[in-house]
Amino acid sequence: MTHDPDVAIIGAGAAGIAAARRLAGSGLSAVVLEALPRIGGRAWTRTAAGMPLDLGCGWLHSADRNPWTRRAEEAGFAVDRRTPAWRTQYHDLGFPPAEQQEADRAFTEWIRQLAAAPPASDTAAHALEPGGRWTSYLQAMSGFISGDELERVSARDFTAYDTASTGRNWRLPAGYGTLVTASLPAEAELHPATPVQAITLDGRCVALRTPAGTVRARAAILTVSTSVLTGGAMALPAALDPWREAAARLPLGCNEKLFLEIVGDSPFEPETHVLGDPHDATTGSYYIRPFGWPVIECFLGGAGARAMAASGPDAAFARAIDQLVNLFGATVRRCLRPLVASHWTNTATIGGAYSHALPGQADARAALALPFDGRLFFAGEATHATDFSTAHGAYASGLRAADEAIRELRTCAR
Repeated sequence: MTHDPDVAIIGAGAAGIAAARRLAGSGLSAVVLEALPRIGGRAWTRTAAGMPLDLGCGWLHSADRNPWTRRAEEAGFAVDRRTPAWRTQYHDLGFPPAEQQEADRAFTEWIRQLAAAPPASDTAAHALEPGGRWTSYLQAMSGFISGDELERVSARDFTAYDTASTGRNWRLPAGYGTLVTASLPAEAELHPATPVQAITLDGRCVALRTPAGTVRARAAILTVSTSVLTGGAMALPAALDPWREAAARLPLGCNEKLFLEIVGDSPFEPETHVLGDPHDATTGSYYIRPFGWPVIECFLGGAGARAMAASGPDAAFARAIDQLVNLFGATVRRCLRPLVASHWTNTATIGGAYSHALPGQADARAALALPFDGRLFFAGEATHATDFSTAHGAYASGLRAADEAIRELRTCAR
């Protein structure tokens, strides 16, 4: 390992890989330190039953302006531009058309209220219709979008994301995680399974203690999650307490994925979708046979994902199968086999899905993105003002932090 690089990048997820790409042509030396034995962070494509399944980010959100779309095309990855089947209910199972229309109107009105008449409390739940029939549905949507209940979501933060979104959502048959990990530049000095245990300020250097020794760099780019910044696994100097406090105001929500393999004949049609129970805030959202594959992707958010983290994947698989049986009939039980599941909440070096601002705390994103003393630079989806919770927001933040480090180090060299 190079123990005295110009820049140390902590984390090899989308932000860290973007920073490495920017630094590759800068003339500055860099090392990438990753706690996990793999790269990609919350972008992870895992092959199961011969299918590349995204356990983390799976959609190119705002795809028409998403830099990963351009990167995919440059690298020869196929991009599927079909409209997602979200917010449709196959054959209206368990969700009659009139109810679907009512639920959609409630969701649309809630979004409108957040933007046009935001609650003084900045609490997204305070824009709900009191005693509204579709509150559980809206809580489920909040779980999918923000990973938490509306009582813990900033209305201002949510609106910033919604306003910036283009509504274009595309996919990569090879996997989003495959694209992200393939984008680490070949010249990057990568050290997986090398967690940074402590950061200290040593003169004008940044000292990073790892199990493989101490790295002393002129600057460091931190791309770790807000859960890591606020946790105890990485000791930080007291001077970074304001950054810890900003990270605490941007907690990671809970989201998990389960994949069920479809075995034998079944009624499941390609590229369809069902919501397990629109009146249950913990419901799963089921994307059926993506790309025609014999698999069903179950997405859990908020309370549903926390239940999986607490009870384990076996209980979550059983509940998912039960929800599908309730919709499609008892005969489908024999067709469904648990295949693979995520565990983001219980992965210590990540600690959840993606960030949301607590009520009144949207400004924490800008605070977290500030550099410290020309030596420490912060990146990751939580530092982006509008594209948080996305891999493209993480990518943009990695480029920004790398540019900040390059400017500072070149200035100091004069």
